[in-house]
Amino acid sequence: MDIQNIKQRFSIIGNSIVLNRAIEVAYRVAPTDLSVLITGESGVGKESFPQLIHQFSARKHGPYIAVNCGAIPEGTIDSELFGHQKGAFTGAHESRNGYFEVANNGTIFLDEVSELPLSTQVRLLRVLETGEFIKVGTSKVLRTDVRIIAATNVDIIHLLGQGKFREDLYYRLNTVPVFVPPLRERKEDILLLFRKFSMDFAERYRMPEIILDEEAKKILVQYDWPGNIRQLKNLTEQISIIEKTREINSETLRKYLPDYLDKKLPALINSHGDKSFASEREILYKILFDMKNDMNDLKKLVHEIIENSPHDINIEDRRLMDKLYEDTDYQFNSGASNLPDLIRPDSPHIEDTEEIIEESLSLQDKEVELIKKALEKYGGKRKMAAYELGISERTLYRKIKQYDIE
Repeated sequence: MDIQNIKQRFSIIGNSIVLNRAIEVAYRVAPTDLSVLITGESGVGKESFPQLIHQFSARKHGPYIAVNCGAIPEGTIDSELFGHQKGAFTGAHESRNGYFEVANNGTIFLDEVSELPLSTQVRLLRVLETGEFIKVGTSKVLRTDVRIIAATNVDIIHLLGQGKFREDLYYRLNTVPVFVPPLRERKEDILLLFRKFSMDFAERYRMPEIILDEEAKKILVQYDWPGNIRQLKNLTEQISIIEKTREINSETLRKYLPDYLDKKLPALINSHGDKSFASEREILYKILFDMKNDMNDLKKLVHEIIENSPHDINIEDRRLMDKLYEDTDYQFNSGASNLPDLIRPDSPHIEDTEEIIEESLSLQDKEVELIKKALEKYGGKRKMAAYELGISERTLYRKIKQYDIE
């Protein structure tokens, strides 16, 4: 079948080479019973490919079941997939057939397969290797003939190194890999997708279609789209509903495009995300410490100038020195406003800034200090910091915004 016909049948929009390659691989593997692992960032449209594979397979008349592994609690995932016997656990008032039993002679699509617990991964591996499974609460071995297609938006290789995903299961699932490219690698498809979404929303809400001027088109294409097609669709719908003007210019479009300063990455597992957050925080701390060192060097330089040339300072210079000391929180024992007395070579009042730390009695300063200490103690985790401070997480968030705490 022609690729364009496949796109039309499964509502896949785009003409980029990488997208066409993914469709071609899925179409060629469909007639076989090989396991397929579909990878790609969140929002790229991975859900269309399992349906494509199923419909062009010999199992197309059998059941097709899509399972979101990340949406099922860990305690019930085995029961959902493999079924359970009556009385197997609290609340099991009757026996239940699992998805693998219901989908016999059909296809099961396991979305977010990386979220499966290790114990469930062992059961899934047995199904892949032998077609056998056991219901929860029984010892009877059952058989099923199911084609498994899995999808994930995280780097499973990274999970393998952490021991959170079985290597043998990964290679059984990844018999044929299908990579769905992110939108930023399909620049030529962005305007096509925008126009399609615009037409759909115009028809649904019975309003004129929105169009972009040339400058707005350039911005749309140049944007990185971390949320991929899902983000583009949401943006198009927002503009269609909110804006009265049907021709959108660059200024209007920018209001709907968040400013992303960091590199856009695929969805990451929690532990990796924490590590990245910690690294960014360490960089900020280093910058702040470097700024503090530069400020101390500047204060020492001013100190030396005053000490070495006390009689050459005129009134204007003296004002500048006063201002500099005030801005840099330079500490004096006494007489800070009486500069002539302080700059005498034999004056006992000038001491090293680092040795004199005047404790602030401001409640606001103390509150900021405690918040920073709590956040540092728990590595930036606001929930734990709020618990330590004895306040709600919402209150902590408000105070962080109020005091502009980094």
